[in-house]
Formats: sequence, structure tokens, C-alpha cells
Amino acid sequence: MRKAYIERCTNETDIKLSLSLDGEGKYDIDTGCGFLNHMLILFCRHGNFDLTVCCSGDTDVDYHHTVEDIGICLGKAFYQALDDMRGITRYGNFLMPMDETLVMCAVDISGRSALGWYLPLEKDRVGDFDTELCKEFWLSFVRNCPCAVHVRYMSGENTHHIIEAMFKGVARALSQAVMIDEKHIEEIPSTKGIL
Repeated sequence: MRKAYIERCTNETDIKLSLSLDGEGKYDIDTGCGFLNHMLILFCRHGNFDLTVCCSGDTDVDYHHTVEDIGICLGKAFYQALDDMRGITRYGNFLMPMDETLVMCAVDISGRSALGWYLPLEKDRVGDFDTELCKEFWLSFVRNCPCAVHVRYMSGENTHHIIEAMFKGVARALSQAVMIDEKHIEEIPSTKGIL
């Protein structure tokens, strides 16, 4: 059962998060940030991950700590649920179209943290959400689930669409990467024998 439960309590946020990698896209998301709720719901549906998130954060300041800390918890949950990475496909990629927008997303669950980020966002905000927090979210994720995540803007004008395409695309790339390879179910997908 590739599942995880994470609790993280600081002076800035109190988070409870559960994840199932082999889910059906079910979700119960309450982050205190409407736009982040929307992105995580899309992430679940497009990755077929089951995810619950309950976060109480210092949103009276802004959404920075909430977004960063949920990224930390989601990364920890993936890392815990993957265990020793045995049998996983390891790599995934997806070219995500959304209306006028096209975003390329690729993942390597390598045991090494890297974020390749080329996602220029012309608008500083979508509603009350600071768009620079998207990068902070994925930095937090890769630092806590050591992997390489690459996102690359190909085309698009609408900032909401660009961010949405990125979350959907990363979800689909991650779903491929964590999928069990039935031909190599007992193997670590590395010539080193460890990830």
C-alpha cells in the first residue's frame, strides 16, 4: 500500500496531509487559499492520486508559508509512500495543452533534488495568489522528495492557464514516474542499485 500521512506543525502553519499514490483522483482539500485548493484538486484528478490536505496558516500575512509548507508536506508524503522506489518506472513526461497554453513537464525520481524552472508569468497575481509562489511550492516538493522536476513554458498568454497547465502536467508526469513497471517489479530503477 503506497500511502503516507504527514503532520507538520510550526508557528506559521498546522498541516495534516494524507496521500495514496494508487488512488482514483479523490480529494478533500482545505488549504485556506482558494487558488491553491483549485491547483491541488487538479493535481489529484490528473495524477489519479488520492489526497487530503487540511491546513491552518498565517494567511493574514500572505500565502507564502502555507504554499511552501504544503509543498514540503506533499514532498515528504511522496517520498514516504515510494519507500525504496522498488519497481517504479522512475521517469515521466507530459506535454500539457490548455486552450492557448502549452507547458512541457518532466520528472525523474532520481534521489537528487533539482528544479528546472522556465515558466515566465507576466502577472504577479491571480486573484489574491502571488504567482511567484508556484516556484516556491515545487522547490519545497523536490527538496523533500528528492527528484528532478522540469517545467518549460512553450506558449500561452493567460497566467491562470499557464499555472493550471503546469500543475496538471506535473501531475501526469509524476503519475507515470511512480507507476509500477510490471516487468521490473522487484528492481530499483538504477544501475547503482539505489535511488
